[in-house]
Amino acid sequence: MHTHTPLGTGTSIILRLEYDQGVVNFGTIASALSDSGGDIVAIDTNRVSSAKTVRDITVNLNDSHDVDRVVSSVEQIPGVKLINVSDQTFLMHLGGKIEMHPKVPIKNRDDLSRVYTPGVARICMAIHDDPSRAHTLTIKRNTVAVVSDGSAVLGLGNIGPEAAMPVMEGKAVLFKQMAGVDAFPICLNTQDTDEIVAIVKAIAPSFGGINLEDISAPRCFEIEERLQKELDIPVFHDDQHGTAVVILAALLNALKVVGKKLEQCRVVVCGVGAAGMACSKILLASGVTDLIGVDRHGAIVRGNDYPHEVWNWFAEHTNPFMVGGSLSEVIERADVFIGLSGPGVLKVEDVKRMAADPIVFAMANPNPEIMPEEAEPYVRVMATGRSDYPNQINNVLCFPGMFRGVLDCRASQITETMKLAAAYAIASVVSDEELNEQYIIPSVFNHQVADRVSKAVIAAACDDGVARRSRDSRDI
Repeated sequence: MHTHTPLGTGTSIILRLEYDQGVVNFGTIASALSDSGGDIVAIDTNRVSSAKTVRDITVNLNDSHDVDRVVSSVEQIPGVKLINVSDQTFLMHLGGKIEMHPKVPIKNRDDLSRVYTPGVARICMAIHDDPSRAHTLTIKRNTVAVVSDGSAVLGLGNIGPEAAMPVMEGKAVLFKQMAGVDAFPICLNTQDTDEIVAIVKAIAPSFGGINLEDISAPRCFEIEERLQKELDIPVFHDDQHGTAVVILAALLNALKVVGKKLEQCRVVVCGVGAAGMACSKILLASGVTDLIGVDRHGAIVRGNDYPHEVWNWFAEHTNPFMVGGSLSEVIERADVFIGLSGPGVLKVEDVKRMAADPIVFAMANPNPEIMPEEAEPYVRVMATGRSDYPNQINNVLCFPGMFRGVLDCRASQITETMKLAAAYAIASVVSDEELNEQYIIPSVFNHQVADRVSKAVIAAACDDGVARRSRDSRDI
């Protein structure tokens, strides 16, 4: 579902070892590493003397929690001294993952006078006279703010702004690599809704779009809604809408595989938080008529009084047959299960009660609502948010192309039509010849995705009248 790598997946470490050749041979060290669950993938000799050798050994592990066991195994070998342990993931994050580069070099005094004073004054006054020229004469035209308060970081919860920075930096890397969009992480030291809205409004002049990220529900709904009304640039809460777009894309293709139509399916959405709400809305907009939302208290049914207006809206617009009960009760005869909740909530017995050729999207990270190995005998199409199983549903399929499109056409907002267009564009990357149970959604590394999404988004923005620049116009 998301761009973050789940905890508990494979990792790689580098062990720098000094060992006494008169006491121990390398074979003993290799055996100890293997017996403790390590897979040696590289050996580099760092230093050799007549008595001692220093080597860097790169070891792959199935789980990040295996590090302590592997380290302990070599520390217990007589004649071996552990000098250092380097985690490849930590090494990648040293000093952060992004940096700024100038687009034009300053080689002499003449260059300096154009880039900075006195020449820059002409540019400032041009923008002062016509503020819209900020789009053509500053970084605004290609820059997105990735804004978070660190209150709902995937799999980690409310860890705060500093700890959320590596995630937001990663998002910025993906924006650049996938779609050439310059994104900058903005992690705020407040979780007050009014303050967040005020801060984002205040920094908006520097950006062409706002990507909200990892802000907890229900505050995220109000923050997004207020910013959409009060800003004239697109505001997109990726946890909601990026997830919804990619899930719809995957579902469109899964339904082709099983030969069913959206409007004829019963869809059960488990977990009606930010992602579940947005997913349900886009499914309703795409033609689903029988959709049931389930939270930890059971099915959401109209007539009940819920603590937040969004859930009351949800109750009024879903569950047309007023089906009540727990997940195990409402899952009966459902064609599609979409999990946006927590690990293990869907049981094998539940899947067996679904309609023929069931589709299960178990999106909880790092551990899905049901493991694919358990569901496989009873499910026709299975998808998760994980990269180690087929059919990974990942937001990176949406947000780079979405923002590439809205920046290029200078859209004032992102409409439901644009989100639907993005979903259909993602789905179209998988051809009918390629489509099968194990391949319903393109890889995040498929370079066609961002291009198709951006073009579809631009066309939809033009149709909806929110594009302020035609695709054929040229800035001067």
